[in-house]
Amino acid sequence: MKKIIVGSRESALAVAQSMTVVNYLKETLKETRVELLTMKTTGDRILDRTLDQVGGKGLFVKELDAALREGRTDLSVHSLKDVPMEVPEDLPLIGFSGREDPRDVLVLPKGRTEPDPSLPIGSASLRRSLQLQKLCPGFRIEPIRGNLQTRLRKLDEGQYSALVLAAAGLIRLGLEDRISRYFSPEEMIPAAGQGILAFQGRAGEDYRYLEGIIDSEASACAVCERAFTRELGGGCTSPVCAHAQVKGEKIFLRALYYNEETKECRTGQAEGNLKDAEAIGKDLAKTLRDADRGSEKNQ
Repeated sequence: MKKIIVGSRESALAVAQSMTVVNYLKETLKETRVELLTMKTTGDRILDRTLDQVGGKGLFVKELDAALREGRTDLSVHSLKDVPMEVPEDLPLIGFSGREDPRDVLVLPKGRTEPDPSLPIGSASLRRSLQLQKLCPGFRIEPIRGNLQTRLRKLDEGQYSALVLAAAGLIRLGLEDRISRYFSPEEMIPAAGQGILAFQGRAGEDYRYLEGIIDSEASACAVCERAFTRELGGGCTSPVCAHAQVKGEKIFLRALYYNEETKECRTGQAEGNLKDAEAIGKDLAKTLRDADRGSEKNQ
């Protein structure tokens, strides 16, 4: 009997996400044995420092890449926002899932209706922290690491007044009731790829069995958002962020550019034909970067 082994991080969220793929394959490939192989990644082990201090979110895929190369797995499932902008040629991204709610949300300790201003708001990314400073003036914003359950435990123990998390993760784990407030993409631009699952495989292999779970609209958004971020040299720890939406044959992109030298943020929007998703992302990145450079020269 043919066998397909799906690789995943071992966190509860990663497993829940990967099991959607495993279950799909079990339903559609009746004569194939489908198994899940989980592993702890370097990014999961290092919890005492922020990601930008230890090498970025590429640390979350290192062990999964090795398993693919060695043939211990046939396919990896990732949260797309955790996948580095540059992917190895021998391990291409072969498709993207439909998108779960891409928004960021505010989560309060159990029993509270407002954040305690004497405690910090926990944020795992500079992207969120920069945008939170405008939304929540007067609050301290401090980093928080660990899987979703660990962060929620720290919140409920009284270490933080609130957390800002991705809605997608909470929804996929059945924890939607913990959400106190949704931030619209206009208030807080999500990370590129947020809410989308990425499927990664080995170059040259046949992955047509994934066709039924790959989503064309989410794929266009993924290409557009990652093109914006890649053009600016942004990695997974960069505050550069982009969010695309498909409406008919059009794609709309909202994005944020951050100048690390001046600490200035600049946001912009673009739209165009769906078939031009990648070019739209690149062009908006160039527009915002050029506008920022022009502003510096005039100062």
